[in-house]
Amino acid sequence: MSGHSHYATIKRQKATNDAAKGNMFSKMARSIMIAAKAGADPDMNFRLRFEIDKAREISMPKENIERAIAKATTEAANLDEITYEGFGPGGIGVMVEVMSDNKNRTSQEIGNVFEKSGGNMAGPNAVAFNFDSKGFMIVKKSSDPDSQMLSLIDAGVDDIEDVPDEYEIYVAPDKLNEIQKKLTAMGFDVSGMELIMKPKNFQEVTDPVMAARVLKFIDDMESHEDVQKVFTNVDIPDTVMSQIPA
Repeated sequence: MSGHSHYATIKRQKATNDAAKGNMFSKMARSIMIAAKAGADPDMNFRLRFEIDKAREISMPKENIERAIAKATTEAANLDEITYEGFGPGGIGVMVEVMSDNKNRTSQEIGNVFEKSGGNMAGPNAVAFNFDSKGFMIVKKSSDPDSQMLSLIDAGVDDIEDVPDEYEIYVAPDKLNEIQKKLTAMGFDVSGMELIMKPKNFQEVTDPVMAARVLKFIDDMESHEDVQKVFTNVDIPDTVMSQIPA
């Protein structure tokens, strides 16, 4: 939706700051370790192939990737994948994906982040019903956007959102690598591949003060060492985003 910042857009805007925190490699290594538990051959393991491609996208050294794969049967054996649900400031729905070697500790700490923001954790499917699992990527707009849109549809994408200078592309999760390769071969400038939870309905936040609280809450949640991904259904109009201090 033009003129609005959904979470996918907000996430990209925060990417530079996230990279500066220096924790991207450690989170990426955990993702690779978990993925490799299902098999160390990326040609036979879609999820591992995806995580390796993501690691290369953020310039993670080859030796770090190989080390993470090797730890799949040691350190990764003690890691559990958990998804927490809850409500953040402004009533936004939140999905938090974590990897933890101590579920009790992590649950308490994630709950504290929710409560500190004025939100709360919720039970299973309290929020998840409003999210669909999707593959996500970004395509840079060309000088002929109409023709580009038709080509994207022909390539098999599920949904296209028009944002300034780019298209946000949504596909079936198991088709992400296939369609990304197809689009690249067709000459599209593709980046930002991700497996995400896409909201069906959004919660609009129109108050700049509340919007700032929402962004701080997301930042605090993503900063937790066990958190891999955070998804929300927040929708902040661009006019509101422009009023929030950088």
